[in-house]
Amino acid sequence: MSVKGVPVASVAEVKAAIDAAMQHVQEGQEAVRAANEKLGEAQLSLAAAVEGSGHESVTSAQAALAQAATELEDCLSATLGAMDQAQQYAAAL
Repeated sequence: MSVKGVPVASVAEVKAAIDAAMQHVQEGQEAVRAANEKLGEAQLSLAAAVEGSGHESVTSAQAALAQAATELEDCLSATLGAMDQAQQYAAAL
Protein backbone atom coordinates (compact mmCIF):
# COMPACT_ATOMS: atom_id res chain seq x y z
CA MET A 1 0.00 0.00 0.00
CA SER A 2 1.22 3.57 -0.63
CA VAL A 3 0.06 7.09 -0.02
CA LYS A 4 1.19 9.64 -2.62
CA GLY A 5 3.81 7.16 -3.82
CA VAL A 6 5.27 6.60 -0.34
CA PRO A 7 5.04 3.00 0.89
CA VAL A 8 2.96 2.59 4.02
CA ALA A 9 3.36 -0.48 6.22
CA SER A 10 0.30 -2.31 7.42
CA VAL A 11 -0.32 -2.71 11.14
CA ALA A 12 0.66 -6.37 10.81
CA GLU A 13 3.94 -5.39 9.13
CA VAL A 14 4.72 -2.86 11.86
CA LYS A 15 3.96 -5.42 14.58
CA ALA A 16 6.15 -8.00 12.82
CA ALA A 17 8.98 -5.49 12.57
CA ILE A 18 8.63 -4.66 16.27
CA ASP A 19 8.69 -8.38 17.12
CA ALA A 20 11.86 -8.79 15.05
CA ALA A 21 13.49 -5.83 16.79
CA MET A 22 12.55 -7.25 20.20
CA GLN A 23 14.13 -10.58 19.22
CA HIS A 24 17.36 -8.67 18.55
CA VAL A 25 17.05 -6.98 21.93
CA GLN A 26 16.56 -10.35 23.64
CA GLU A 27 19.65 -11.71 21.90
CA GLY A 28 21.57 -8.65 23.06
CA GLN A 29 20.33 -9.19 26.60
CA GLU A 30 21.57 -12.78 26.50
CA ALA A 31 24.99 -11.53 25.39
CA VAL A 32 25.04 -8.94 28.18
CA ARG A 33 24.10 -11.60 30.75
CA ALA A 34 26.88 -13.86 29.45
CA ALA A 35 29.34 -10.96 29.61
CA ASN A 36 28.20 -10.21 33.16
CA GLU A 37 28.83 -13.84 34.16
CA LYS A 38 32.35 -13.71 32.70
CA LEU A 39 32.94 -10.40 34.42
CA GLY A 40 31.90 -11.94 37.73
CA GLU A 41 34.35 -14.77 37.13
CA ALA A 42 37.07 -12.24 36.37
CA GLN A 43 36.30 -10.36 39.58
CA LEU A 44 36.60 -13.54 41.62
CA SER A 45 39.81 -14.59 39.87
CA LEU A 46 41.37 -11.18 40.36
CA ALA A 47 40.33 -11.08 44.01
CA ALA A 48 41.91 -14.48 44.61
CA ALA A 49 45.08 -13.55 42.72
CA VAL A 50 45.67 -10.31 44.59
CA GLU A 51 44.33 -11.26 48.02
CA GLY A 52 45.98 -9.19 50.70
CA SER A 53 47.36 -6.63 48.29
CA GLY A 54 46.55 -3.04 49.01
CA HIS A 55 48.28 -1.74 45.90
CA GLU A 56 46.54 1.19 44.25
CA SER A 57 46.47 -0.59 40.87
CA VAL A 58 44.66 -3.56 42.39
CA THR A 59 42.09 -1.31 44.00
CA SER A 60 41.61 0.55 40.72
CA ALA A 61 41.20 -2.68 38.77
CA GLN A 62 38.63 -3.99 41.21
CA ALA A 63 36.73 -0.71 41.13
CA ALA A 64 36.74 -0.72 37.32
CA LEU A 65 35.35 -4.26 37.23
CA ALA A 66 32.65 -3.32 39.74
CA GLN A 67 31.74 -0.28 37.62
CA ALA A 68 31.55 -2.46 34.50
CA ALA A 69 29.20 -4.86 36.30
CA THR A 70 26.97 -1.94 37.33
CA GLU A 71 26.91 -0.62 33.77
CA LEU A 72 25.94 -4.04 32.41
CA GLU A 73 23.06 -4.15 34.89
CA ASP A 74 22.06 -0.65 33.77
CA CYS A 75 22.14 -1.88 30.17
CA LEU A 76 19.79 -4.74 31.01
CA SER A 77 17.42 -2.40 32.81
CA ALA A 78 17.38 0.01 29.87
CA THR A 79 16.66 -2.76 27.36
CA LEU A 80 13.85 -4.12 29.53
CA GLY A 81 12.33 -0.64 29.56
CA ALA A 82 12.69 -0.34 25.80
CA MET A 83 11.02 -3.70 25.29
CA ASP A 84 8.15 -2.74 27.56
CA GLN A 85 7.56 0.51 25.67
CA ALA A 86 7.75 -1.21 22.27
CA GLN A 87 5.31 -3.89 23.40
CA GLN A 88 2.91 -1.25 24.71
CA TYR A 89 3.06 0.51 21.35
CA ALA A 90 2.47 -2.73 19.44
CA ALA A 91 -0.47 -3.56 21.68
CA ALA A 92 -1.98 -0.13 21.01
CA LEU A 93 -1.86 -0.62 17.23
